[in-house]
Amino acid sequence: MSAITVGLDGSPESLAAADWAAREAAQRDVPLCLVHADDPSRPMYVPYAGFPALDVLDVRRTWAADLLREAETRLAGRHPGLRITSRQVQEQAVPALLTAAEDGELLVLGSRGLGTVPGFIVGSVALALVARAERPVVLVRDGERAEDEHLPDAAGAGSITTPYRDIVLGLDVENPNDAVIEFAFETARRRVARLRVVHGWTQAASYGYGAAMDAELNLELAEEIRQRLGDVLRPWQDKFPGVEVSAQAVVGGAGRHLVHASRDAALVVVGRKRRQASVGGHIGPVTHAVLQHASAPVAMVPHD
Repeated sequence: MSAITVGLDGSPESLAAADWAAREAAQRDVPLCLVHADDPSRPMYVPYAGFPALDVLDVRRTWAADLLREAETRLAGRHPGLRITSRQVQEQAVPALLTAAEDGELLVLGSRGLGTVPGFIVGSVALALVARAERPVVLVRDGERAEDEHLPDAAGAGSITTPYRDIVLGLDVENPNDAVIEFAFETARRRVARLRVVHGWTQAASYGYGAAMDAELNLELAEEIRQRLGDVLRPWQDKFPGVEVSAQAVVGGAGRHLVHASRDAALVVVGRKRRQASVGGHIGPVTHAVLQHASAPVAMVPHD
């Protein structure tokens, strides 16, 4: 059975990711798999004069087992009935998590927040997994809480009983991909949330006496973009009639608009084209901007 996999290393951001993954697994009614990877080739401590040698690998394994057990107990208490398993893997984190997530629906990772500034500090492990994973990957910041996914209550306080905030989808109308669009629509359907679709486009430049002509051209381009955006979304709205959709064709790069939209979002969804650069996997500039600066969790959906 498909499961949601989360990488757990004991850091605050990985614990926040585990909480998010547990909520998602409960909502999807699928198992949750907690995975701790520990490379046995990591340097060991050597005995100090007068003190006995320690089996550091054994100490690390015991610590990891305690970490997984405590996380499983905590999450089971918050989500009664959720099926939870845990695994210790003696392997480097990237290949271990890629393997663990192969048969799952989703891989969830934690990334450190930028202090008081919205955004992520995306480490090398997370970037490698985002670039190489064959399944959608969600990054969750340290400090992310269940109430952050919901609108505030009437008094302006955080709540987990109010409606969900928007799901935000970055959509390229030139190359729309079904996997990315369906992920966003399905996520909005489960949450009974509005889907806000953002597409960025570039205006024609204005030069001297041609400015009026360029302005007219831009109006025509804007109308054409809006029509194409509607054409792309129409069959999905027919497939998901219960999902309220708000579509925006915005001027300029999509990255900064998605970052702005993330401030009031439960989740930002972007695509990542499967391709191999000369030095491993590659993520595009829009995805990179969203990863570094978004306020909400970010889902990267790989596609051909």
